[in-house]
Amino acid sequence: MSTAAEVLAGVDLAGRRAIVTGAASGIGVETARALAGANAEVTLAVRDLAAGEHTAAEIIASTGNLQVRVAPLDLADRASVASFVAGWTGPLHILVNNAGIMAPPLMRTAQGWEMQFATNHLGHFALATGLHDALAAADGARVVSVSSVGHVGGGIDFDDIHFERRPYDPWVAYGQSKTANILFAVEGNRRWAADGILVNALNPGRIIGTNLMRHLPESAKAPATLETNSTGVSWKTPEQGAATSVLLAASPLIDGIGGRYFEDCNEAEPHRPEVRRGVAAYALDPEAAARLWQVSSDTLAG
Repeated sequence: MSTAAEVLAGVDLAGRRAIVTGAASGIGVETARALAGANAEVTLAVRDLAAGEHTAAEIIASTGNLQVRVAPLDLADRASVASFVAGWTGPLHILVNNAGIMAPPLMRTAQGWEMQFATNHLGHFALATGLHDALAAADGARVVSVSSVGHVGGGIDFDDIHFERRPYDPWVAYGQSKTANILFAVEGNRRWAADGILVNALNPGRIIGTNLMRHLPESAKAPATLETNSTGVSWKTPEQGAATSVLLAASPLIDGIGGRYFEDCNEAEPHRPEVRRGVAAYALDPEAAARLWQVSSDTLAG
C-alpha cells in the first residue's frame, strides 16, 4: 500500500496553502506532513494547541518546511469555527476535513445536536462554507472530506438526525455522519465546480493506533500485524491511511475530478453487502446531497 509521501513524490506545492483539521494525531499528522514535505504552507487546525504545537515542531524538523502553523479549532463549537474562519486571510488551495470522533456514548453540543453529526459533518460544513471565498480565490482549490467504510451502516435519517426520538446507537450515528461527509462532497462539488473548487470524499481504511479509536474496547483496536481479513477490511499505518487524503488534496492525477468517493487511492466500486468496502448508492444520491446541504444550512442559521 502506498504512503502519503509516496503519493506526492515529485509534486511541488510551493505557494499553495493548506488547512488540515484534526492534524495533531493519527492520519491528520501524516496528511499535514506529506503536504509540508511537498513545500505547501500548512495550518494545523486543532482543539489541543499544545499537541498541535508539538506536532508542528516535529513536522518542521522532519521536513525542513518552516511554513507549518497551528490554529485553534473545535468543530463542535460554533463560535470556534466562526473565529477560525474570521481569522483566515488570503486564498486557500487545500482544505482537508480530517478531524472526527467515532462511536462515543451519547453526547450533545450546547445546541442539542448529536455530537458525531455535529463534529464530523456540521462543523466541517460550517468551516468549508465559511472559507468558500478563500477557496474560490485560489483558482483551483480542493476540498477533501474524510469519510469511512462505516458509512455503509446507514444513510441520513432526515426525520430524526439528532436521535431525539429513536434510540441512540453509536455506530448508527457514526455511519450517518460518515454518509454525510460523502453527500457533502457530492453537493459541494456540484455547487462549487464553477468556482474552480473540486470536492471529493474518501475512506482512509482501518488505521492503527489513532485517537479515533479511543471509545472502542481494546479488543477492537489495532491488531498485532497488518492484515486484510475475510471481509476485505484492511489495517494500515497512519502513513498509508493518509495516502488517499493527499491524493485528493494535491495529486495531479485528480485534476478535474470531483464529487466522488475514493479508497486505497482509487475511486471506489459500488458497495456489496458481504464486503465492507465500496460506496453505498445512498451516499452518492444527488437528491439526498442537496437536501442535506439545505438542512445543514438551516441548522446552522437557526
